Amino acid sequence: MTDLVDSFSRRINYMRISVTDHCDLRCLYCTDRLYPHLSHDDILRYEEIHRIVLAAAGLGVKKLRLTGGEALIRLNLRWLVEMLANTEGIDEVSLTTNGTQLARYADELKAAGLSRVNVSLDSLKPDRFERITGSDRFKEVLEGIEAAKKAGLNPVKINMVVLKDVNDDEVLDFARKTLSDDWHVRFIEHMPFVNGNGANGMVSIRNIMSSIEQSLGQLSPHLPTSGNGPARYYKLPDASGTLGFIGAVTECFCAECNRFRLTADGHLRPCLLDDDEIDLKEPLRHGADISELERLILKAATRKQQQHHLGENGAPEKRQMRQIGG
Repeated sequence: MTDLVDSFSRRINYMRISVTDHCDLRCLYCTDRLYPHLSHDDILRYEEIHRIVLAAAGLGVKKLRLTGGEALIRLNLRWLVEMLANTEGIDEVSLTTNGTQLARYADELKAAGLSRVNVSLDSLKPDRFERITGSDRFKEVLEGIEAAKKAGLNPVKINMVVLKDVNDDEVLDFARKTLSDDWHVRFIEHMPFVNGNGANGMVSIRNIMSSIEQSLGQLSPHLPTSGNGPARYYKLPDASGTLGFIGAVTECFCAECNRFRLTADGHLRPCLLDDDEIDLKEPLRHGADISELERLILKAATRKQQQHHLGENGAPEKRQMRQIGG
C-alpha cells in the first residue's frame, strides 16, 4: 500500500462522497436555482463509486462519509454501503443526512455496515424549521435521530449551521440538549456558497462559545468520541453529550486536513473551498483501470493547497455544497 501524502506532508485517509445533488429539503442557505440539478446519467453509478474507493483504499484511504444533496433519496443506498463497508482497507463508512428518511432506513443501513450518522438540524422550533428548510418535516427528523440511536449508529451527531438573526437565538437550546438528552451537537459557521460573502449570515465560533459559557458554564476540552473532521470538542459541567465547534470561516484548520471530496458527478476535489478538481468519471467510463485511477488520485494529492483562500478570493463559484458533499 502506498501512503497518500500531499505536498505538505499531510496524510490523506478520508474521503467524502456525494451520491446525489438532489435533496428533499430547500434550505435557505444551501439552495440556489442558478445551479441546475444533474441528470441521472451524469451521476456516478454505485459500481463506479466502488471502483474509485478500491483505488483510494489501495492508497491509504480508510474512512468514508456518504453525503448529498440528501443521500437517503438515492435508491437502495444500502447496496452501496454494503459494498464500501466490505472493501479491503476501509475501516468506517458513515453518513450525513437531513434525517427526514432516517427512521425508515436506520436499521437496514446499520445491518449493511454503516457505522454512524450526522444529522443536519438548524432549529428546534417546528415553524422556524419550516422557514429554514421549506418543509414541515421536523417531527420526522426527530424520529430519525431516535431511530438512529436505537439502531446503534452512535454517536449520532447533530449539525447546526448558525445563521445570524435566523436561528442564533437557539444556540443555548441546542447546547442544553447535551445536558438533557445526551445529544452530541456541533455548531458550524455558515460558509458562503450561496450568498457569496463569508460574513453574510455568519456567527463566529468564538461568539457561540462565549454565549454558551456565559449562560451554561465553563466548557472543558474533550477528546472526540469518533470522527475525522475539524471540530474542536468540549463538554459542559455534568453533560453526558458533547459540543463541537467548526470554525469553517474564522478558523483555518487546513494544516490538519486529511480529506478529498468526490462530487456526485465524479470529480475529485482536493479542497472543499477551492474550485480545482480532477475528473475521474470520464476516465472511468473510458476503461481506466485501478492503476490509472490511483495515478489520478495521487495527482489530486499533489494539487492540494496548503490552505484555502476564502478570505481573499471569496466563495467557490463552480459548485454548490449539494454537489460537492461538504
